[in-house]
Amino acid sequence: MTSTTIRPPAETPDAEPRGRRALSARVVLGRVFAPVPSEFLLILSTALLLTGFGLVMVLSATSAVGAANGDKPYEALVKQGVFAGIGIPLMLVASRFSLTFWKRMAWPVLIAATVFQLLVFTPLGVDNDGNTNWIQIAGLQAQPSEFLKLALALWMGYVLFRKQTLLGLWRHVFIPVVPVSALVMATVLAGHDLGTVSILVLVVLAALFFSGVKLRIFLIPLILAAGALAVFAVTSPNRMNRIMSFLDPVCTDYYNACYQPLHGIWGLASGGIFGLGLGNSKQKYDWLPAASSDYIYAIVGEEMGLIGCCVVLVLFALFAVGAFHVVRKTNDPFVRIVAGAITVWIVGQALLNVAVVLRLAPALGVPLPFMSQGGTSLMSVLLACGVLLSFARTLPTRTLAPAGTRPAGTRPATR
Repeated sequence: MTSTTIRPPAETPDAEPRGRRALSARVVLGRVFAPVPSEFLLILSTALLLTGFGLVMVLSATSAVGAANGDKPYEALVKQGVFAGIGIPLMLVASRFSLTFWKRMAWPVLIAATVFQLLVFTPLGVDNDGNTNWIQIAGLQAQPSEFLKLALALWMGYVLFRKQTLLGLWRHVFIPVVPVSALVMATVLAGHDLGTVSILVLVVLAALFFSGVKLRIFLIPLILAAGALAVFAVTSPNRMNRIMSFLDPVCTDYYNACYQPLHGIWGLASGGIFGLGLGNSKQKYDWLPAASSDYIYAIVGEEMGLIGCCVVLVLFALFAVGAFHVVRKTNDPFVRIVAGAITVWIVGQALLNVAVVLRLAPALGVPLPFMSQGGTSLMSVLLACGVLLSFARTLPTRTLAPAGTRPAGTRPATR
């Protein structure tokens, strides 16, 4: 009787590579489905909610007048929706980039945005209410200065990050920050857009603040910026009319400087607590000239009431909480500076827009982020959110240990 031996099957030559490929696939999938910090979800959700809310209000504010003028009632919504459809994917793509990428792109992005802004002084430039800050290509208008806000925030973060150990000396803070920032703002101020320049000044000051410069060094640019803005405001008759109408409690110049501010506050007042209902605004019927852009918050108050206004403010507050948590938790100075500057830009611009509608500030012509009609404004804000989301991915996440395990470095309990 013969005995037979059972041998294990011979390993195929590709057995180990296949195992390695499976392990590699598991690792890649683990990175894709890795949990993201709560800050990431808070920033993303509030940005999407504000964008969606803005699309609804743009439709409500433009459909009636558009139909009366013979245009399609959904034309403004379609245009804004196209920019939202482009901006949201770009935001998600930007959220996947690394910190090294953003540091390398600081100078190229600033140069490209400045060159784009200079197009307003070419035959492509369009004049609107005395401001030459738009370009028109193939029937579409764009405002290049909106992209300067993000570009300046990235550039300021990179320069101050590189000089982190030298920020105690004023000359290293001022050079190249002051001359380059002044040159960038001059390209916008040449088009007489003081409102956008005010936001750019806010971005620069926020970056200096979050970089940790000494207070005496921070106060000098603050005083210089306030003085320059005051000079440009006083030397312009149009801006002085806006300021004087703001200072006049009665606002007697109804048909000129007071027309839009008064109709904006009347729209808010007529909404009451619950509003007149979505689509039932009266001010949007050519009573409020900038109903879908700078004064869209007045339409929110008229149609959605105090509740709708509070919802908008709460969403911006939640966005600020998520963004400032990124600033607080990060250990990278570049992330802290850029995230702080972007947050102050978006939240500060929102508060300034609301203050103008409430007649707590003179009209400056700054849109409400995410919500006002304007494709370039929406895209620039969504790209800035993409940068914040990219920074949020670098934050540490707390993971729960599997059952039956104990954290490293701890001893089992003894009886």
